[in-house]
Amino acid sequence: MTDNYAKIVQDNLNRLYGHLPEDLAQNLPGEQAGERFVFDAFGEKCVIDPNGITLGEKSHSSVFGILISLYALNACPDSCIALPFKSFKEFPDSAPYAGAFATHTEHLLVPHVARIKGAVETITGALKGESAPSGAGGDFSFMVYPLPKIALCYIFYEADDEFPASVTCLYSHNANRFMPIDGLADVGEYTTRKILTLIGG
Repeated sequence: MTDNYAKIVQDNLNRLYGHLPEDLAQNLPGEQAGERFVFDAFGEKCVIDPNGITLGEKSHSSVFGILISLYALNACPDSCIALPFKSFKEFPDSAPYAGAFATHTEHLLVPHVARIKGAVETITGALKGESAPSGAGGDFSFMVYPLPKIALCYIFYEADDEFPASVTCLYSHNANRFMPIDGLADVGEYTTRKILTLIGG
């Protein structure tokens, strides 16, 4: 399956470089050096070139390459509009992916709420994040940017005598402008996985 993923990444890059937009660096946004484009993705330095995508110093699942190549293919001049945040199910055509999104993006973090609370600065520092806007709700919350124009707002409720812990993940208002809906679901999942890595989970 990994080989199939790698083929998808290369096919996406072939499409991108076959009709390379002159304003791609500005639209990502990132820096251009010849045919290479450099920007931050999922908390690491990302480099796109015609032959592949590298993310940080370690090897990663090819899913990251798929998501980054899709982001590049959908790059446009629009700015990220964060507010009002949207739940994943509010985006058109999200229904087939909503169950998996809840399981892999939100529920996966529930056992780790206490540890995440103690690591908010680490998480937001790594993922270009910041405090969530006032009124976000929850016992604590924060925003992160797994990709330059896609923001996620994580809202955490700690366990108490009456209710178990819970986690809600919301998207910037126009996140689907920069990524197809299935990719957008995966952005949530792999941002969650990055958070777990950052807390040693």
